[in-house]
Amino acid sequence: MAVQISPSILSADFARLADEAARVENVADWLHVDVMDYHFVPNLTLGLPVVESLLKTTSTPIDCHLMVQDPDRWAPDYAEAGAASVTIHAEAAKAAVRTLRAIRAAGARAGLALNPATAVEGYEDLLPEIDMLLVMTVEPGFGGQRFLDIVLPKLARARALIDKYGGEVWLQVDGGVSVETIERCAEAGADVFVAGNAVYGADDPARAVAELRSLAERATPPA
Repeated sequence: MAVQISPSILSADFARLADEAARVENVADWLHVDVMDYHFVPNLTLGLPVVESLLKTTSTPIDCHLMVQDPDRWAPDYAEAGAASVTIHAEAAKAAVRTLRAIRAAGARAGLALNPATAVEGYEDLLPEIDMLLVMTVEPGFGGQRFLDIVLPKLARARALIDKYGGEVWLQVDGGVSVETIERCAEAGADVFVAGNAVYGADDPARAVAELRSLAERATPPA
């Protein structure tokens, strides 16, 4: 599958989100929005009103990553608001299948996220219910963390399971993705890359997206 880059606005200037979104428009495939509720993770960030505002200011599809305690309650609202992709955490969802189907019914792509310590094995049966599997390569909650190399074998196993059971499911990686780590992620089988500081910490975010894409494409195994 084609490499996709999803810059995370968690690392952007919150006072200028519309401008920050514009800096990667037409070069990024997605705009990644981390929604945190201070319950599932120890941080509080952006919510539905911010997503609704961003949708009015950018043509880049919004990729919402819900790090919240009750995704079954909140996820459909983000899809109905116009987010193109909504991802929930397996560790938080109590009715994952119902919620994933509700996301799809509202017109968005449905994603399932796994924390670093959550094994990918056991989720094969959910692959038909999702459009994307997100493997966290940091503990969720904060941007700018160090990439966890120990997750790379899990990423490779996730790719093998998708190839065997998942059809067209995308494999997203989130956490510590940079020019130093993106090639290893691509080699392990990821095709969607969330990058925060690597994009918005650069002098030219658009050029940073292009560089990340080039590195990932070069490292992606042939089909």
